Amino acid sequence: MADHSVEITEGCRLPVLRKNQVNEDEWPLAEILSVKDIQGKKLYYVHYIDFNKRLDEWVTPDRLDIKKLQFPKKEAKTPMKDGLPGSRPSSPERDVKRKADSVSLATQVTAATPVPSLPSSTEASQASVYPAMRDSSFSIKSRDEHEPLTSLTTNGTTSIQRHLIPPQPGRKRKSCGGTDEDSQDSSDGIPSAPRMTGSLVSDRSHDDIVTRMKNIDCIELGRHRLKPWYFSPYPQELTSLLILYLCEFCLKYLKSLKCLQRHLTKCNLRHPPGNEIYRKGTISFFEIDGRKNKAYSQNLCLLAKCFLDHKTLYYDTDPFLFYVMTEYDSKGFHIVGYFSKEKESTEDYNVACILTLPPYQRRGYGKLLIEFSYELSKVEGKTGTPEKPLSDLGLLSYRSYWSQTILEILMDLKSENGERPQITINEISEITSVKKEDVISTLQYLNLINYYKGQYILTLSEDIVEGHERAMQKRHLRIDPKCLHFTPKDWSKRGKW
Repeated sequence: MADHSVEITEGCRLPVLRKNQVNEDEWPLAEILSVKDIQGKKLYYVHYIDFNKRLDEWVTPDRLDIKKLQFPKKEAKTPMKDGLPGSRPSSPERDVKRKADSVSLATQVTAATPVPSLPSSTEASQASVYPAMRDSSFSIKSRDEHEPLTSLTTNGTTSIQRHLIPPQPGRKRKSCGGTDEDSQDSSDGIPSAPRMTGSLVSDRSHDDIVTRMKNIDCIELGRHRLKPWYFSPYPQELTSLLILYLCEFCLKYLKSLKCLQRHLTKCNLRHPPGNEIYRKGTISFFEIDGRKNKAYSQNLCLLAKCFLDHKTLYYDTDPFLFYVMTEYDSKGFHIVGYFSKEKESTEDYNVACILTLPPYQRRGYGKLLIEFSYELSKVEGKTGTPEKPLSDLGLLSYRSYWSQTILEILMDLKSENGERPQITINEISEITSVKKEDVISTLQYLNLINYYKGQYILTLSEDIVEGHERAMQKRHLRIDPKCLHFTPKDWSKRGKW
């Protein structure tokens, strides 16, 4: 549809033809980020407005709808407030809109917003658990009799008011337990599948024209070829290659297949460097010190940056530990995914970055990585939480893991002397090593918490129980604590890690 008499420049916006998730044609609005000429044929790098950056791509002119072309607005002189000299300049409308958009996106993807505090074990916080009470009928107190959550404080901080109303009798709720690694119930705004819109970037300080564009076309890693989602700061001379070759054991990048073959004759590694701290079946985990194995750690970060847009680290790997999950066969230990964590975290973070490589996604490995991170926290005797903000896929996986882990605890509770079983938020946190704030937000996300006859109760409906049982039947990969050989180190006593 492109009319070659009209010059399409960077910054122009127009509809671009693409295939959606069900392989149907659609014409979303897109912005031209770059134009290049290859043997007299122009290609346009487009970003689909309100879509995730991982969908950005080079397109040919025939996919552009030139009839609806919008030229970039010319930068006018910044208007003065009230037109008076020396007065504070007012912001252009698009800057206001951009700020509003970034606020809405931050609200959408950031899990760092404070969660309403619920009573802890120090504040008479035992909650009764009602198993399978979907059709249970009980009176709901009037607003005056309801004690608002704002009246409860944890560690002296006032929580956000939020009225939790029990579900109406006979009314079905969506199943929250029947989720897999990358899908989630959307009852509180969490998408039911990895969302195609929005952004993973927590701040836009690095979002210039260079880093907005994917710079690597294809990566060959062992028997897999990967299409990167985002920019990664590999050396400039490698970005023009059709395929970037990586040694799957040391992750060194090479410019040709011949160079890779020559490298493999000299590379002695058949597994990640570092200590193997877990092995069960074909699954192993290796602990890698970012200071002792700096080259490997930096190469791992460069690879991860191709699939993580919201945060990553490149060269300062000294303060971090890397836990690489591998699958074993006769040729060696092949990388599946990894997570990194700070050696010393003042915020109780047990994960900094976490990634399952695309060929292994939607197979349960993401939850296995998360479960392993909490298993390490149990050995350390700490509760942990992932570093915020989480990506869209990360938030889905963590929500699903937290939901299944907490429901597993609640459904295993036994009643004593015919009374309803009781458990505190702190006890759930201690058993699972999930930070208390994450436990509370998950219970609220599942809509389990109700206020009844002067105390907080957890109501498990038949839908939730059945959904949880279905999800657990699909979850074949689990961490076996007996196979973990890990001794935590006290990094605070070491001079330079």
